[in-house]
Amino acid sequence: MLTKRQLLILQVIIDDFIESAQPVGSRSIAKKDSIQYSSATIRNEMADLEDMGFLEKTHSSSGRIPSERGYRYYVDHLVSPQDTESNTRIIHNIMQDGLFEFEQIVQSSAEILSEITNYTSIILGPEVFETKLKQLQIVSLTPHTAVAILVTNTGHVEHRSFSVPEAIHASDLEKMVNILNDRLYGVPIFKLYEKLNTEIVNLMDKYMTDFETSYDYLKAAFFSENPVKLYFGGKTNLLMQPEFNDIDKVRSFYSMIEEEDEIATLLKGATDGIKVTIGHENKVDAIKDCSLITATYEMNEEQMGTIALIGPTRMEYKRVIALLNTLSSEMSDVLYKWYQHNE
Repeated sequence: MLTKRQLLILQVIIDDFIESAQPVGSRSIAKKDSIQYSSATIRNEMADLEDMGFLEKTHSSSGRIPSERGYRYYVDHLVSPQDTESNTRIIHNIMQDGLFEFEQIVQSSAEILSEITNYTSIILGPEVFETKLKQLQIVSLTPHTAVAILVTNTGHVEHRSFSVPEAIHASDLEKMVNILNDRLYGVPIFKLYEKLNTEIVNLMDKYMTDFETSYDYLKAAFFSENPVKLYFGGKTNLLMQPEFNDIDKVRSFYSMIEEEDEIATLLKGATDGIKVTIGHENKVDAIKDCSLITATYEMNEEQMGTIALIGPTRMEYKRVIALLNTLSSEMSDVLYKWYQHNE
């Protein structure tokens, strides 16, 4: 159990290090108006905090820096979220500024968050079980090539180019698309495959000349992937942080960014509310020198996805947690209105 004096000194050290990225010494702490202790007393308390694992001593200075355990205690016990009125107003104004498509709302949110914080933001789009089919299209480019387009109720668009088997005629393509749009509109994405293997199979067999070829083509064109998408903001922001002067750290981080399936899996585990994972608490090696803060956003009282910020462990936790709370609330409000408009 930390004493009140130790708590105060720990908080001052972490706040100073977050701002300066420089080790904090006892003399600089003693000069603060909120501190009424001598440098000698402060040094003794700093040594005790180091022994307990809350602080670390660098080789280049007599000052201390927070350890991961120190940040964990700070976030769990000492942080009171603090947001500025200007940032709250910026988020509110942009979110209310005529955003009519789901993807536009989410991408704008990622960009807003990265610009305000100077960290990297990632937003996980809607989960498959909450996404419904709105429209399917197949656009012929040449007699033997076409583009398959899938549109969901959230505004998400998937498109893939394919070679069209010679056995499939243009008239069969048109029939196939008409059948799908008639029978699959509004069906949740995760139920499409089931519908395809039952009701759609029978209709295609009845109305199409080469049913088996068209059926195989249909599965490959539309149902090979789930429409879950990541939206990024400030991918290069970590380069501005002094902790990331190490080229190997940078390479590792950007390699992870390219593995969207790994990131999606990481963010899908987010729980309601704010969650902070620090340093080696993160399961992904590429962000073991980072902090990851997540929040969920909702639409019509259903969890839709995850908002995440990645930055150094020396993150502005007070400000960031408040911003994520604000953005989560604003996104949920805007998406609820969007949902009502598109029902």
